[in-house]
Amino acid sequence: MNATTLAARLLAERPRPRGVAGWRHAHWLAVGTVCLGAFLGQLTAGVTALVLPALGRHFGVGFAAVEWVALAYLLVLVALLAPIGRLSDLVGRKTMYLGGFAVFALASLGAGLAGSLGVLVACRAVQAVGGAMMQANSVALVARGVPGSAMRRALGIQAAAQGLGLALGPSLGGLLVERASWRWVFWINVPIGLVGILAGWFLLPRTRPADRPVPEAGGRFDLPGLLLITGATTALLLALSAASGLPLPGWAVAALAGAAVLLSLGLVRQERRASRPILAPGLVNTPGVRSGLVVSLVGYLLLFCPLVLGPVLLTGAGVSLGGAGLVVTLLPAAFAVAATVGGGLLPRGWSDATRCRVGAAVAGAGLLLFAVAPVGVLSSAVPLLVAGYGLGLLLPANNALVMRAIPAECSAVGGGMVNMARSLGTALGTALPVLAVHLAGAPAGGRAVLVLLAAVAVPVAVLPLRPRRPGRPGGPGGPRRPTGSGRPASSVRGAGAGRPRSG
Repeated sequence: MNATTLAARLLAERPRPRGVAGWRHAHWLAVGTVCLGAFLGQLTAGVTALVLPALGRHFGVGFAAVEWVALAYLLVLVALLAPIGRLSDLVGRKTMYLGGFAVFALASLGAGLAGSLGVLVACRAVQAVGGAMMQANSVALVARGVPGSAMRRALGIQAAAQGLGLALGPSLGGLLVERASWRWVFWINVPIGLVGILAGWFLLPRTRPADRPVPEAGGRFDLPGLLLITGATTALLLALSAASGLPLPGWAVAALAGAAVLLSLGLVRQERRASRPILAPGLVNTPGVRSGLVVSLVGYLLLFCPLVLGPVLLTGAGVSLGGAGLVVTLLPAAFAVAATVGGGLLPRGWSDATRCRVGAAVAGAGLLLFAVAPVGVLSSAVPLLVAGYGLGLLLPANNALVMRAIPAECSAVGGGMVNMARSLGTALGTALPVLAVHLAGAPAGGRAVLVLLAAVAVPVAVLPLRPRRPGRPGGPGGPRRPTGSGRPASSVRGAGAGRPRSG
């Protein structure tokens, strides 16, 4: 037995039971399974945002140090989403997705057992490997597993699962910390991960049939690109943390900021020259994709800044930790409602681009209201509901625009890039509030960040979003023009194998 045959057998994906595969609504079971992973990832994010103060007290460190429990996860996630997306296109999205559940659950068990902050941060980094394996495939599994007419609805349901996880995170985190221990914040992921593995095993269709050999990589792996993107994001977040109170000298902060700029420039140059670039410039240059990635980053920046700031502002105004968690929960709860049924309040003829613009404007208005209103339970609840509703309109519609513009054979790579932009927005949404509170104090710094976020939403509301059909020219390294048969060629630079059959 040669190595290729052995790899094919090891990576063979189990088909769904006949009763499931033959049901005409079976694709919604697959969507539900993906939603479980989306729920798990965002539940962890929402819980972690609230538990950081408790971790600082337990380990006896400052906020700038303990925030790396969140940032270490995001750094690894950003670095791995695109390469894991490409690997998934090659070996099978179902295989990688189920493996992600297993890694995530095991790392969560280790995080709950951690005896020091360093061990906890390391477990969070391993946890991010599992998160990347899930997130790099989630959008692709949904977008390519449902009929085209149902894509926006399916992506809205997936976004609602993320919103539900975020909504339960702060309240559940506050309850677990107050009634049990911070360790249960991580242990709660273990049973959810086991359920996800079982559900995916039986309900997800095959994405790489057993009789299809494992394709060749078609070029050397872009290790320089991986190192550059990891270095650039690490330097940027370290600079923000150092400016937020991490004990580093001033010259180190300036050096880290300069390194982030230089490494980013080096990344751009490397990705233009690499035979199989991690960031797939051909996809980025495809009309409708670049602007969509920017919107995804900004959208999650707008979502996570209030999640981190809310508990700080509310507890500073005398609200209990549990009460603050319940108030902050309203933001992702409104996000979940808008992503599923809230869009029904809009005119049916509105395009996804129009929904994006309206959602960005509503979210900006909510954040501005949160910035100027007095801090309190009721006075903070209404702005968070408005902002969450706007983001629930914005992000699912934007994801649908991006995935329609990406050729089917590159769906996991494209989905990984969408999630990479989302993770960058999440990382900045975690770091910027800490910086603002450190520099200007909780009330003043927090309000300044919220006003800035409201201003950031304005260009998104007027951004020219022009969706195009996949397969049109996308600039250097982009999709080739349609072949003589009328079908787009599958050789997008930096992409994987062709679209597989499902079973």
